[in-house]
Amino acid sequence: MSTQGRLTQRLTQGHLVRRLAQLYLGLALYGVSSALLVEAGLGLEPWNVLHQGLAELTGLTIGVVSIIIGAAVLLLWIPLRQRPGLGTVSNVFVVGIALDGALALLPEAHSLAVRIPLLVAGILLNGAATGLYIAARFGPGPRDGLMTGLHQRTGRSIRLMRTAVEVAVVVTGFALGGTVGVGTLLYAVSIGPLAQLFLRVFAVPPASDGSTVVATGQPRRAILRP
Repeated sequence: MSTQGRLTQRLTQGHLVRRLAQLYLGLALYGVSSALLVEAGLGLEPWNVLHQGLAELTGLTIGVVSIIIGAAVLLLWIPLRQRPGLGTVSNVFVVGIALDGALALLPEAHSLAVRIPLLVAGILLNGAATGLYIAARFGPGPRDGLMTGLHQRTGRSIRLMRTAVEVAVVVTGFALGGTVGVGTLLYAVSIGPLAQLFLRVFAVPPASDGSTVVATGQPRRAILRP
């Protein structure tokens, strides 16, 4: 192999390593951010309202419920003809494991003086984590794929599909005992702008030889939810 070929190979491998590190760091931090929102107790992001409600019902941890629901949603990709990537499958497990791990380490928060900063930190970290893992371009999260699949199959807008799915998720989760509050509303209005900001911050440039190392998603069109 020529010197130029070896250099290109090393650059390509380094590019892949960066993307993999960014993917798993982003997914782990997403789980930590969700744990901060749980401890704040002022309202969760839509899917975790459902996860928490099911955890209350079943006695399982919220992380385990997240993994089970993620796997079930991924099965719905089959009739919707969606193709998962490495990031899609990793999302199912890493977020739930990190969520339970962070909850085991975080002390309980009782006063608003602690809970409000936890809420703000959780939302900001969630936006950063979302930008990290989506910008790595290893495929969308299972819940994102569900919404884009419904969009493609029904012809309805992604915005409508997302709204319909997440309203149903929040209502069901709340009925089961999940936490809905000011944090849920604040998350809904801020996560889009935050994620778009961090997508630009953590954007991974193309490989130097222009090749595609692993099948990639379309980060700027993503729905911005694991």
